[in-house]
Amino acid sequence: MLKLAGKVGRIQLVEVQDRPLLLQVSTNPELPMVLRTTRAFLVSSQDIPAGYQHYLFPESLDWRTQELEGKSSFTLLPNDYDYLGHNDIIRLDGQAIRVLFRANSGHNSLLVTEQCNHYCLMCSQPPKNIDDSWILDELETLIPLIPRETPEVGFSGGEPTLAGARFINLIRMMKSYLPRTVVHVLSNGRTFADENFARQYAEIDHPDIMIGIPLYSDDPDLHDYIVQAPGAFQETVQGILNLKRLGQKVEIRIVVHKQSISRLPQLCEYIARNLLFVDHVTLMGLEMIGFTRANLDALWIDPADYRDVLSEAVGILAAYRMNVSVYNHQLCLVNDDVLPYYRKSISDWKNEYVPECDGCTRKSQCGGFFSSGVRNGYSRAISRFTDAGPKNPNT
Repeated sequence: MLKLAGKVGRIQLVEVQDRPLLLQVSTNPELPMVLRTTRAFLVSSQDIPAGYQHYLFPESLDWRTQELEGKSSFTLLPNDYDYLGHNDIIRLDGQAIRVLFRANSGHNSLLVTEQCNHYCLMCSQPPKNIDDSWILDELETLIPLIPRETPEVGFSGGEPTLAGARFINLIRMMKSYLPRTVVHVLSNGRTFADENFARQYAEIDHPDIMIGIPLYSDDPDLHDYIVQAPGAFQETVQGILNLKRLGQKVEIRIVVHKQSISRLPQLCEYIARNLLFVDHVTLMGLEMIGFTRANLDALWIDPADYRDVLSEAVGILAAYRMNVSVYNHQLCLVNDDVLPYYRKSISDWKNEYVPECDGCTRKSQCGGFFSSGVRNGYSRAISRFTDAGPKNPNT
């Protein structure tokens, strides 16, 4: 698991900053001088080019005091951040550091807000009723720094659409600054039940954006119980309908746990019969973090115990020729009929494997575990494969 935030060993700035400093990292000593004034140079040798706004000195290089003092603006970077590279983006706030964007990662997700109008039993980012508009300010500074060749960026929360007009502005900025970057937004969909808001979003006409919306049951009461918000089912479905009526891409996300598994086949039948026009349906394993840990008894079911139900659910959606994927599961816990729909989906910075995986011949094809799952418990049925097995066409 990569460390994305923490404390730096030492920092010195030209002048005291009254707000966090966002910097794009460079490893290019030949960068034009005009670009150096807005970037941080990641030092890797004794040859240190002049003119950069800031310098990052890895602790592993054992810099002498006089070498540091030669630069008026620098950070002594702990070894935990030795993965940093060219075009990554960091925030420095006093002695605190956070990695906001990694250029070589396919899993960049930007938090829009910690506020939410759901209180989901298994929320991985528990909501906070606070004014966190500073996050939006930061994103508006960050987006122009993201490399133009970035293939995909995600937005998450909380509930991003609660930012209203400023959420709409973020999507406009993505279209302007990163027109070739795929955008994926995680939303509960309820704000899109407001036709005017849905229309404002659609009128941006972003070339490649999708809204991922959770739906946990065909029974409105059960869905509303899982998300802890009365009336949520109706608004969520209306939001999906409004978006599709306006020609927007929608993904339905189903987290599989003890509460949702009881009607999973019925939910898939409901989606296939009533929401056949959505662009993607994902069935997702449980992440053992946030509220999940507090509600573990109500949520945890061993994937080995629902593997046949998962096969049935996937089979229903596939029979209707829907685009379906299975996320956040281990290969040894799914039946062979699920393999064509299986994806390695867990973000690289929080992806791990357990000792039972050592020597498994399909480890390279398997999505592994959330780091939180490794710490907090996992299936009793994890086992290694001793042969390559049937090839998964999607890996």
